[in-house]
Amino acid sequence: MSDKEQMAILRLREASEMSLSQYKKPLLITSSGGKDSSVCVELARRAGIPFEVLHNHTTADAPETVYFVRREFARLDAMGVPCKVEYPRYKGERTSMWALIPQKLMPPTRVVRYCCSVLKERGGQGRFLATGVRWSESIRRRDSRGIFEKSATDPAKRIILSSDKDDKRRLFEHCTAQATRVCNPIIDWVDSDVWDFLLSEKIPVNPLYAEGFSRVGCVGCPMAGKRRYRDFARWPAYEKLYIRAFDKMLEIRRQRGKLGGSWRSDTTGEDVFHWWMEDGVLPGQLSFDEYRAPIQTEKEDEWEETTA
Repeated sequence: MSDKEQMAILRLREASEMSLSQYKKPLLITSSGGKDSSVCVELARRAGIPFEVLHNHTTADAPETVYFVRREFARLDAMGVPCKVEYPRYKGERTSMWALIPQKLMPPTRVVRYCCSVLKERGGQGRFLATGVRWSESIRRRDSRGIFEKSATDPAKRIILSSDKDDKRRLFEHCTAQATRVCNPIIDWVDSDVWDFLLSEKIPVNPLYAEGFSRVGCVGCPMAGKRRYRDFARWPAYEKLYIRAFDKMLEIRRQRGKLGGSWRSDTTGEDVFHWWMEDGVLPGQLSFDEYRAPIQTEKEDEWEETTA
């Protein structure tokens, strides 16, 4: 067993103790269907702790991811691990990516990622969570995420422990506020650590990785950049779903008198799709950095789940 694996297991055991003591419930492992989630679930099993697994069904995941999660949950259920699929809700009603776009009156973008807060990050409120977030995935995560985290409405009251010997540790452990807490047990792992563990221990992984995908997440995610072209070539039905949602969005905007700029009265859902893909097809298109939501949007959730 490697040092990093041992440390990750110790972190999970500590998180489990705090979850059982302060929340009276087992640690909740969030699973996106990606490789990091697979690592965390297996480490929790090896830690010998009681735990549950939660998957937020985004409605825009690749079919392969959906089927993989189903197989994994059946496997875990056979081992006695409680698993739950959380379906997205918005304003008290079941929703989907395709229903949410017309309601928000705009596509999800890099600037306004309402899709994450509604579709991915709603489950597990008031629980102690464990995620597969890793520092090596982005500069933002390196700067804003920790081994242990406690959320708070007031950013000044958030607690983020960036080392296993952080001097704020006692404050974190003894805080009685029932806010969402997070353990990121593999936060200091790099890709090679993840793959070495998965391959050497023969842990089941999402089959998309074997086809060359480095990350798995929502099909068409604007954060994926040019990789979206590959997504839509692979799953063309999703392009049609987005275009249909954009058509519904435009119809509502017409009814409310909210057309303008590049979106004229004759704009179609396909035009919006090209604008959204930033492929230059729509003349005079707006850049994402210039565009802001024309209506009030929900504040992004402070805790982002990895999709790796």
